[in-house]
Amino acid sequence: MRALQSYRPDHAPTRDGLATDSGKAPESGLLIVNADDWGRDPRTTGKILDCALRGAVSSVSAMVFMEDSERAATLARDRGIDAGLHLNFTTSFSASGCPAGLVDRQQELRRYLRRHRLAQVVFHPGLIRSFEYVVAAQLDEFRRLYGVAPDRLDGHHHMHLCANVLLGGLLPPGTLVRRNFSFQHGEKSLWNRLYRRLVDGMLARRHRMVDFFFSLAPLEPPGRLQRIFSLARQFVVEVETHPVNQEEYRFLVAGEIFRQIGDVRIAPSSAVPVGWCPGKGGDS
Repeated sequence: MRALQSYRPDHAPTRDGLATDSGKAPESGLLIVNADDWGRDPRTTGKILDCALRGAVSSVSAMVFMEDSERAATLARDRGIDAGLHLNFTTSFSASGCPAGLVDRQQELRRYLRRHRLAQVVFHPGLIRSFEYVVAAQLDEFRRLYGVAPDRLDGHHHMHLCANVLLGGLLPPGTLVRRNFSFQHGEKSLWNRLYRRLVDGMLARRHRMVDFFFSLAPLEPPGRLQRIFSLARQFVVEVETHPVNQEEYRFLVAGEIFRQIGDVRIAPSSAVPVGWCPGKGGDS
């Protein structure tokens, strides 16, 4: 309990010393270790697969229209790897035979979103059709590759949270959508905290979300990850990782993650109940 009491993410009011979005928490926690960029290229897919086969990664976020997307989808289906859609507006599609019109639309979005770090918070009416087209194409391609519609979505460079996607209602309702990063109380500015709360509130009206979302990196100091893993004893926590980064890869494949989580359960995103969102998981 001390770890939970000492860690107060800034998006969460507290109840009895526990951090939670709404005063409620699931009866038992889950730790989702999700690897991003599945299918980006063979090296990235291979690193993630190594971690998944060891049970250190429980879910992957799959890129479509990329160099290794087809092979990665086959691997996921054959190995039973839990996969969601990793929407991509900012890294050029690299699959051979990618439709020229789609490439052009994505490049238009890429130029806009990478022009300035605040571009994602500004709704651009001139790009409405391009966003609709590029999102719809990626949803259709995921269905083609994986045989099912994605039940979970997030975004490359977290651009699934950009204004045109959210205000345009482009993410399928009822899906599990990655929230903003959770931070310890006082880590971010007031404006940053208010903006993230606004975005997460918009997500919660149409989608399911986990309680907390963190990046695996940085791995130091050790106390940081211990606090995060402790939250997963009572809450649904997603930890994002990029095993293509050697330090994270070693942490996962060498088993250090299992030594640190103790009896915390690592589970795929599919373990989150269909009707569940923060505040609807029951009292702790």
